[in-house]
Amino acid sequence: MSAPRELLEIRRWIAFFIIALVLSGVTAFPLVNELRMLGDWFRVDAPGVENGSLQWWLRTVRDGLVETNVRYPWLAYGTDWLAFAHIVIGVFFIGPYRDPVRNVWIIQSGLIACAGVLILAFTAGPIRGIPIYWQLIDCSFGVFGALPLWRVLALTKRLESQS
Repeated sequence: MSAPRELLEIRRWIAFFIIALVLSGVTAFPLVNELRMLGDWFRVDAPGVENGSLQWWLRTVRDGLVETNVRYPWLAYGTDWLAFAHIVIGVFFIGPYRDPVRNVWIIQSGLIACAGVLILAFTAGPIRGIPIYWQLIDCSFGVFGALPLWRVLALTKRLESQS
C-alpha cells in the first residue's frame, strides 16, 4: 500500500472514530427520552417481566432517571458533561487525522482509554450493582473503539517506516 493510500485509510478510520465518539456522547443528553423509547421497544411494562432480565433493568434505569429528573433535575448536568467530554476527546483526534505519525501518541492514548473502559466497567459495575450483561455492553464500547484504533496504529507505523 502506498503512503497516500495509507494516509487516506487512516483518515477514514479516524473520521469514523470521531463521529462515533461524538454520537455516543450526544446520546447522553436525552437519556430519559431514549430510555422511554427503549422501554417501549422492549415492552418493559408488560406483565411478567422477571427480576434481573434486560426488560427489568431497562425499566429500573428508566424509572430511576425519571424520578431523579423530577426531584433533582440538576443531576443530569453530570451526563451533560459526559457528552461534552466525548466531543472534546473527539477534537483531540483531529491531530492524528492531520498528521498521524507526529501524533501517534494520541492513538496510543485512545487505545489505553479503550482498555480503561473494560477496567472501569468490571470494577465499578459490581460496586454499583450493574448487571453483568450491561457491563459487557459497556465493555463493547472499549472493544469496538479499539478496533479502528489498532488499524490506525498499524497503518501509522507502516507510514512512519516509509518516510
